[in-house]
Amino acid sequence: MSENISDIDYKQVIEYALEPLIIHSHLKIIYINRAAEKFFRSPKDEIIGASPLDIFKETSKTAINKRIQSAYEQPANVIEETIYRMDGTTVDVELYCHPVTMGNTKAIQTYVRDITERKVTEKKQKEMEKQINELSSTLVPLLDGIAVLPLPSSLDEEKAKQLLDRVPVKVKEQNVKCLIIDFSAIYNLDTMVTEYIFKINCVLSLLGVRSIVTGLRPELALVAIELGTNFNSTPTVSTVKAALHLIGVEYDGDSAIQIENKLR
Repeated sequence: MSENISDIDYKQVIEYALEPLIIHSHLKIIYINRAAEKFFRSPKDEIIGASPLDIFKETSKTAINKRIQSAYEQPANVIEETIYRMDGTTVDVELYCHPVTMGNTKAIQTYVRDITERKVTEKKQKEMEKQINELSSTLVPLLDGIAVLPLPSSLDEEKAKQLLDRVPVKVKEQNVKCLIIDFSAIYNLDTMVTEYIFKINCVLSLLGVRSIVTGLRPELALVAIELGTNFNSTPTVSTVKAALHLIGVEYDGDSAIQIENKLR
């Protein structure tokens, strides 16, 4: 037997909804569901009767008030805001509100969605992108056609992948004929990072760019061998200075100091 839609108790639907829900009218909260009570960390009776503007920062209140007034006529667009819980802690949220009618009273129903984790992830991604951009542009020019790529100690799979995408482009832009890949800051290697570095070396070779590996610690060389990475076709020396000697670059003491300063 099918149920009549008119028999649905919508108050129960919103009361037990998983997302926090607030209903307010004329800047006065008249209802919150259980999820909102838990989200705001306060009993219902301490929230009902308060102004919805109280949860916003002072710098946002004017704009939010205008948004509330317009929402009596039509649904408002979803926005992101930082709001206060009742215990004073802040949280990043998405807000969506639309008009509702309670008897003869016009009101606004506002959904609150916690996006803290998403914002943290976005921040980390932006920081990583910034680091990757800085990393991929750090081809330090030493001499005409010769540059060094100092690998950072924080090199992981994602950064190594981005290096594979960007270093060949930078090499062509800077007209590099010989790239010294310096491992001095690297203390640990894993399979994926080693594989990407090997791929960078292969791509550079296809582009006609000579690669030289420097600063690879003996224990890391053993790890690379154990991981099955073959650097036999790539000259490996202890320092950048030794790499320049290998290339056949002649320089005096002053030139050596200038090169060392570039690498700092």
